[in-house]
Amino acid sequence: MSRISIVIPMYNEARHIGRTLLAAQKAANAANIHCELIVVDNGSDDEGPQIARSFGAQVLVMPGLLIGALRNRGASVASGEWLAFIDADIEMPEDWLTQLLDLEAQAQGDVFGLDLHTPAAAPWFATAWQRRMLRPSNQATRSVDWLPSANLLLRKRWFDDVGGFNETLRTGEDKEYTLRLSKHGARLLSVNKSVALHWGYEMNWREWMGKELWRQGSHLQLLRTHGVSLRLLRFPLLSLLVWVLDFLAIVALLVGQVQHAMIMLMLTLLPSLVLSVRQSSKHHNLRLTLQLWGLHWLRLHLASAAFILSVCHWNARRPARG
Repeated sequence: MSRISIVIPMYNEARHIGRTLLAAQKAANAANIHCELIVVDNGSDDEGPQIARSFGAQVLVMPGLLIGALRNRGASVASGEWLAFIDADIEMPEDWLTQLLDLEAQAQGDVFGLDLHTPAAAPWFATAWQRRMLRPSNQATRSVDWLPSANLLLRKRWFDDVGGFNETLRTGEDKEYTLRLSKHGARLLSVNKSVALHWGYEMNWREWMGKELWRQGSHLQLLRTHGVSLRLLRFPLLSLLVWVLDFLAIVALLVGQVQHAMIMLMLTLLPSLVLSVRQSSKHHNLRLTLQLWGLHWLRLHLASAAFILSVCHWNARRPARG
């Protein structure tokens, strides 16, 4: 019987870790593969570690590390020929391993990830933001250059050959790592035949904006590790352009040029509109388009703020949640 090691970084996830571990075990049983559960705890002060142990997981307590380091520590003790990384608030479907192992056996890919969705209880902004990444169900698989690590499956030899996650990145470590896998010849496949559920959705606006500010802080670090490229510069430059247009609109208002100010403000709406149409057109849902338009407008402003803070060597840290 094949063996899989499932590595789950965690910080104060007592609400979700039991569900995550149970779903992972069910998926392994359905695929007839032996499952090794490894939870790497970042110093939780809730019942998460005890709950993880009750499910038979090996719990490594390693406070003070960034998310990439937590994943690497878990992988270092993994004994399976397969290696999976799951965030502590992700519920995998029961056919997760069955379908992805079949795809690998058919030589369709080397590294795999399932699309994510939110539970029905999530607020509209969390659901819309997650849904933007979903593809129509008739597009079951898609080759990509990078994958998020909310769920990631690969043979352990790929991890050993390429090396682990970058341990200096506060966020964006999944993009950096899977881009590196792709450069080393691994075929990355995003799968949409079934979806995983993200239970750690943002419950209020403050949390959503805080997470986006945190996520966008990775752009400068990615540029430092991968070099300057249009792919990595595109979004930071777009967000900075929006800030410049905002500034010009304010200046125009101060000097009494209201018409020019309105033109500048209208121009700030165009990039977010283009992004929202691009991501929602496949869903044929006008409501989703409008929701994403507003969310992208906010995100563009947050991204430029995060980029400027990164340039100024802002070193604020948050625990490395799974």
